[in-house]
Amino acid sequence: MPANLLSCNIGSYGKFRAAAYDHLPSIGVTHVEIAAPALNELDAVKAKLDRHGLSASTVMGKIEIDSDEAGKLFVPTLQAAQALGARVIFVSVHAGERNRQTVYDRLRRVGEEAARFGITIGMETHPDLITNGAVALETMEGINHPNVRVNYDTANIHYYNENVDSLAELGKILDHVGSMHLKDTNGGYKTWFFPAFGKGIVDFKTVFQLLNDRGFYGPFTMEIEGCEGDNLDETQTCQRVADSVAHLRRIGCDV
Repeated sequence: MPANLLSCNIGSYGKFRAAAYDHLPSIGVTHVEIAAPALNELDAVKAKLDRHGLSASTVMGKIEIDSDEAGKLFVPTLQAAQALGARVIFVSVHAGERNRQTVYDRLRRVGEEAARFGITIGMETHPDLITNGAVALETMEGINHPNVRVNYDTANIHYYNENVDSLAELGKILDHVGSMHLKDTNGGYKTWFFPAFGKGIVDFKTVFQLLNDRGFYGPFTMEIEGCEGDNLDETQTCQRVADSVAHLRRIGCDV
């Protein structure tokens, strides 16, 4: 069985993002999630990652969902991801008042472009297209493209829904998961409580087991957004990330 690919969103370091580049390799994490750079910035970004022994497993991009040319407009982001070796692009898309079928059609065209690059689009667990398991399943069936998948967020499922079982929600869409955001939570609806792993209610071990059993081994991307009222210094921020990695290893997540 292959090892799981563990990554970290650079935003997990908050205002100390610069520290992430040295700190992550020191705790055995060599993959990151970063914003997709402009094409004229690629060389500098890649050189910085290379200097620190890091690689981008995921990049964050934006889909111009208002445009019928959403697929073509997304090509520079696909090019950036490919150049960095990232196999997933993380996006957040909201349908709003737009016609759902139109949104699905545009996202399918994005998927067609992504397929040309061998890249998967991971749609974040956000309203109103990936709000929960049932909504995500409806969206996946509407788009109907293998290169457009769900980015399942283990904490957002609680933040945006009341009285849900995160494992049950994940179970509804297991075959549609293309990437993961690992985030702990106290389970509160609209409650900003995303601490170090192990200090909330998320059953990370079972999350990994469910996905591994389906042949999914990552990227599992840590996104540690902290708690309301936090005022951590750089040392404390780095320790929160280190503690989260240690928790995953301690409970046997093979990362």
